[in-house]
Amino acid sequence: MQNRIIKLFGIEYPIIQAGMVWASGWRLASAVSNAGGLGLIGAGSMHPDILQEHIIKCQKSTDKPFGVNVPMLYPEIEKIMSIIVDSGVKIVFTSAGNPKTWTSYLKEKGITVVHVVSSVKFALKAQEAGVDAVVAEGFEAGGHNGRDETTTLVLVPAVREKINIPLIAAGGIATGRTMLAVMVLGADGVQVGSRFVASEEASSHQSFKQKVVASDEGDTQLTLKELTPVRLLKNAFYKEVQQAYSKGATVEELKTLLGKGRAKRGMFEGDLETGELEIGQVAALIHEIKPAAQIVAELMGEFERAKNEIATW
Repeated sequence: MQNRIIKLFGIEYPIIQAGMVWASGWRLASAVSNAGGLGLIGAGSMHPDILQEHIIKCQKSTDKPFGVNVPMLYPEIEKIMSIIVDSGVKIVFTSAGNPKTWTSYLKEKGITVVHVVSSVKFALKAQEAGVDAVVAEGFEAGGHNGRDETTTLVLVPAVREKINIPLIAAGGIATGRTMLAVMVLGADGVQVGSRFVASEEASSHQSFKQKVVASDEGDTQLTLKELTPVRLLKNAFYKEVQQAYSKGATVEELKTLLGKGRAKRGMFEGDLETGELEIGQVAALIHEIKPAAQIVAELMGEFERAKNEIATW
């Protein structure tokens, strides 16, 4: 199989594992890369010294390409970027910020740069900034999301229509059939997050993984749009947020309620009631915790079977 994403990253399959906070450490990234996809270390939940440790361990665990995902609102962004360059990382996915800020610097260092967007407007800005590809992430996705609530089904063809660089689809993709669907819509590859949260190698807490596979349709909701929109599993904290809204909470009151470290408490430490549990709508289709390599193989197997079925229509 050959396409622009496979050629861009030098990988076997056009499957990128999302760099999710508290889930995407070196074990998951190296496992996905060894299985033929592109693994990403999620720098958003790591201090610089921790990121450096994860990069070193990932380099020792795979000789295949891997990358680092960097939310550009990160407070120690300069240190993070220096570590990435000095460590010889060749692929960086940026998000949550202006792509112009770091794209030129990274590309001058010989690094392939991909930016995550939630709208056509931001996709065009990313292309103008000189990125090598964009990830178009729809409303279904877990974690922090776009304010416009544009679904993947609408976003992917809308972005494809306006840009000419490679396009990666994200949001609601956990099966080979959905992978095929977004590629028919114009994507060159897929970024998969929630399915890899429920993997054996994910660094997220086992209790959180079990909560994900036990979830049903309607168990997630996009909320806190006044701060940074985030899709959460409904729990005691989510109910507190809804109660705050019903009382007309101000932005400052919502910030106070959110506090600090709530995502770590929920996803990494396993506090399923008062923690923040970020996951996509597609969690309702995830029923089992599996090795990352098996997830990659099943995605590709179902993708090929679905493609062959359509060819007989």
